[in-house]
Amino acid sequence: MPEDDSLELDRKKLRAELSQDEGRRTRAYQDSLGIWTVGVGFNLEANAIPEDVVDRLLDLSIANVEAGLDAFEPHWRTLDADRRRVLVNMGFMGVQRLSGFRKMWAHLRSYLNTGTPLFLDQAAEEMLDSKWARQVGTRADRLAARMRANVPTGG
Repeated sequence: MPEDDSLELDRKKLRAELSQDEGRRTRAYQDSLGIWTVGVGFNLEANAIPEDVVDRLLDLSIANVEAGLDAFEPHWRTLDADRRRVLVNMGFMGVQRLSGFRKMWAHLRSYLNTGTPLFLDQAAEEMLDSKWARQVGTRADRLAARMRANVPTGG
């Protein structure tokens, strides 16, 4: 029987030890055996990423896109919820790349300034007339359809 009768591990100490011994990486890397690993020795080939971790990563990615959109075009938040979701969805290509959709943004700004629905249709056309649309296929069709003026919107 160990002298320390506590059955609980000191997780703070163990985390520090493992971070030192395994290394702590915020990007995927190949360990000394060539196994893809992330964090502190988390073997991506042998272990599935738990759903709650996937959801947390997704939430972080959404927050990053929203912050990028806020910095680029703060008025995007005055669009209805469905069209804001379209922009966040598109933002997964990278907000810097999304900001390059100059004509789409010009049409969205015209819509925000005037409320004229035709500008939403034009923004949708610009979405579809892009390398991104050719890369993502039906995703672009679906998002452009939701951007259009004739689509009822809701929360």
